[in-house]
Amino acid sequence: MMTLVLAMVWHRRGQAITLALLSLLAVASAVAAPAYLIAVGRAVAAGQIATASTGELTLTVRGVQDTTTGGGSGDEFTQIGGALIALPGFTYYYSRETPTVGLEQTDRYPSRLVFRQDVCTHVRITAGRCLFGESDVLVGEQTAKRLGLAPGDAITVSAAIPDSSAGVPRYVAAGKPKPLVVAGTYQAVRPGETYWGRHGYFVSGPDVGPGEPLFTTSMTFPAMDRTRTEMSIDGIAASGTLDAGRLAGLRSELNRLNDAAAEVDETLQIDTDIPRLLDRIDEGRAGSRLLVPVLAVPLVLLAGFSIYLTVGYGAEGRQSELAVVALRGARWWSRWWLAAGESLIAVLAGSVAGCLAGQLLINVVAAIRFPGIGQDADWSSLRYAPIAALIALLAAVAAQRRQLTRPVAGLLRRIPAPGSGRVPFGEAVLLVLAVLAGGQLYLSKGSLTGIGLFAPAFVLLVLALLLSRALLPVIGRAAARALRRGRLGPALAGLQLTGRPGASRLFALLVAAAAVAGYAGCAVDTGVRGRDTQARLGSGAERVISAEPVSGRQLLAAVRAADPDKTWAMAVTQLSSGGDTAVTGLVVDAAALEKVAIWPSDGPSARTVAERLRPVDAQPTVIDGPELAVDVTSSSDKLQLSVSVSSVSGETVVDLGRLRAGRATYRQRPQVCAGGCRINGIQVGGSGRDKVKAQLVIHSLGDRWAVSGKAARLTTGPEGLALELDVSPAYAEVARLRPAGVPDPLPVAYAGGAPEVVQGLADDPVRMTPAAALPVVPSLGRQAWMADLGYVGMLASGTRRAAAAQVWLNRAAPADAIDRLTAQGLTVLDDTGTAAVRERLDQQGPALSLGFYLLAAGLATLLGVGALVLTVAVDRGRRAEDLIAMRVQGLRRGPAGQATFWTYPVLVTAAVVAGMLVGFAGWWLTGWALPLAGVNPPDLPLPGQPRAGVLAWWAAAILLPYLVAAVLGGRDLRRRVG
Repeated sequence: MMTLVLAMVWHRRGQAITLALLSLLAVASAVAAPAYLIAVGRAVAAGQIATASTGELTLTVRGVQDTTTGGGSGDEFTQIGGALIALPGFTYYYSRETPTVGLEQTDRYPSRLVFRQDVCTHVRITAGRCLFGESDVLVGEQTAKRLGLAPGDAITVSAAIPDSSAGVPRYVAAGKPKPLVVAGTYQAVRPGETYWGRHGYFVSGPDVGPGEPLFTTSMTFPAMDRTRTEMSIDGIAASGTLDAGRLAGLRSELNRLNDAAAEVDETLQIDTDIPRLLDRIDEGRAGSRLLVPVLAVPLVLLAGFSIYLTVGYGAEGRQSELAVVALRGARWWSRWWLAAGESLIAVLAGSVAGCLAGQLLINVVAAIRFPGIGQDADWSSLRYAPIAALIALLAAVAAQRRQLTRPVAGLLRRIPAPGSGRVPFGEAVLLVLAVLAGGQLYLSKGSLTGIGLFAPAFVLLVLALLLSRALLPVIGRAAARALRRGRLGPALAGLQLTGRPGASRLFALLVAAAAVAGYAGCAVDTGVRGRDTQARLGSGAERVISAEPVSGRQLLAAVRAADPDKTWAMAVTQLSSGGDTAVTGLVVDAAALEKVAIWPSDGPSARTVAERLRPVDAQPTVIDGPELAVDVTSSSDKLQLSVSVSSVSGETVVDLGRLRAGRATYRQRPQVCAGGCRINGIQVGGSGRDKVKAQLVIHSLGDRWAVSGKAARLTTGPEGLALELDVSPAYAEVARLRPAGVPDPLPVAYAGGAPEVVQGLADDPVRMTPAAALPVVPSLGRQAWMADLGYVGMLASGTRRAAAAQVWLNRAAPADAIDRLTAQGLTVLDDTGTAAVRERLDQQGPALSLGFYLLAAGLATLLGVGALVLTVAVDRGRRAEDLIAMRVQGLRRGPAGQATFWTYPVLVTAAVVAGMLVGFAGWWLTGWALPLAGVNPPDLPLPGQPRAGVLAWWAAAILLPYLVAAVLGGRDLRRRVG
């Protein structure tokens, strides 16, 4: 019996090979999905590690040695810290730091005296030499220039402690003076380098200093009288430490480290963002585990359907053989084995080969798509292979059930038996499953859990079956009309499509295969467009330069000095509007908005918004410097006057002190005005406890000023600015003057809702008035606002240090843009933008998972082509007999050729077009639930539908292999008939 079955396989080896290939594709699809998830998991980890921030690559153990409270010694910290962070694969750097005074003339902030291991290899020595012995120090280049220091000079510092006894925070000496020698001057090469850890050595500002610490040797600290010393050990992950294969173990090691630190010393602090990196990797992998099965499930079901169809077609082609077996009275098991054995052997052979083929396919894809990532040998990728093989075997057996149970007369039929048009039980079950899965997906608001995960698969297959059932009768009626009109070629082609047994199933299979491929195309194009939107609108500009925190005025002055024509750079700060429901906002240089920002296309133009944000070009009063002289006449000696000035080098509030009654000129030489500066605002207050009512005339600062608040009334005359003041010092009331032309309240463009008051722009809350409604604010999303930094910089109360100081650049930015910005006093921390964000998004789980969709589209197309080839091979004998008989009866050669050549091309063209429509309909119904936007996406208007042009090209690419198979099959059939 086995010999006979093997002989049957060999006799029809072409059909057996095709069926084996279909089984191979079925099992390979089931193996490919988990194997691809393993590869994507490694790629997600590698991508997130490559784009991780400094804090996500470092581990810092901190301790404090405080002599005033009896803190531990530095040696003890070294022993404890070294024992705690004995994690393999980390490079460790030891550092100490103590605050000092004596170097700077101010006591508002201390000079940071720092020992940092291997510091000389991470800075550029611009003068002198590196550190060698005790008392050697390296001084920042700008600090040395400002203080007139050179290598070899002696300086003296003392340990400092904070003191607020006078009501104003300051630092006072708390130890014996320590003589130091300037060994050299340095310049930080890369302030954002991972080596510097999370210490913020180079952060500058009015309250923290110039951002250039004094670096010294470890021998200096024991020889110095100190009060408080901050100690730390920074562990920096070496290359390969955060490898994808080590992540699970690393999390447990960090947990053990935290427990050990708590047991050894409660004062030790462990700072690291590595867990956040691990969480982000887990989130990316979780997204992949949702996306890949969405198309893996319909692919496996499609493979089972294709086997069911092709085995059924083969069984129908062998009905005469089975009729002879039944007529001879063979027993049921012999009849069953002769009927099913040929198909089962091919299915089993293909299933075994599919296990290896699926893994090898993913290995090749991973090597091309994820170079350098590697692929672990993991047997878990085969866990669904038995299920897929079982589905293939069951489909093969189910396809032949009629041939196994029919009587001899039924087996000799060549037309469908009566009643074959009823809806099969399997299709009814599939329809119920589609309704249940789609309902859960909708009610759970897109949660791909439970049966909702299979909603796209069931919806696609049901729509494909329904549409195929609706289209075939239409094709039949068209063929009948063609026959009545005498067009024999198209009529015979159409009748062949609708009258053959199993034609509806073949058409449904081809529609379903095209639908799966079309759904994949919708997902890929929508994902690509979404990532492009996130990269462009999410960044705000082609390049985004992050700088150390500076005031808004200083940032604006520096950027305009670097780009005076406002053609390639724009100053940007980011802050919240404050309150319980804080909305984030951008404060930008509106004059450069149109040229620099990437702008949404579905709202007012950037030019319109810029004009509304800055309707009047207000100009501040400028002095050439270095002296600020203010000529005033006061009617009272209880008034105090201060002037807010700024330049590229910084900004400050110059306190001119208490005014004398009568006319006088008050002079100051602020450091920021050494090369000239601008006056941004004037503030007049009172002294004492009683309310002060007085008149003040400012003679020397021009007449282009406006008053804010109700504490003063302003008039202008030939003598200058005349102020009638009514201020209460007890309630800190002051009168503020701002440059004329600065509106009050400030205009604001908004998305979602306009804030009425914004805190954080200046020392006092700033009132806002709506000026333009936007669909989205670049970089922030659909709940944000935007104001003009130029106006904000002229507020009398002064702008605060921007927590997020940025410079946006467009494509026209020169190659030395960063050098120009650095020359204006900005310290660049990061250089990112559209390309960097797009690269990061492309390394996240959703983007990487869509590679499987491309693979699934190819596998689905191969399944459809394989089923078509096998169908053509089975059909050609019977079709040739029919057409030859018609030729004998007088059918002309032309119509016969049309019937043979155009049948299958028309079939596959109709099926692909219908399948693309089904794929798009399935995407419209379920695609909104797919997490294509990445991990924690910004609130941006992401596209939800693919582009029509892309789908047209996608359909053409899918149709091409079908047409090749159909044309070749048609030519072969025409040759046989001829």
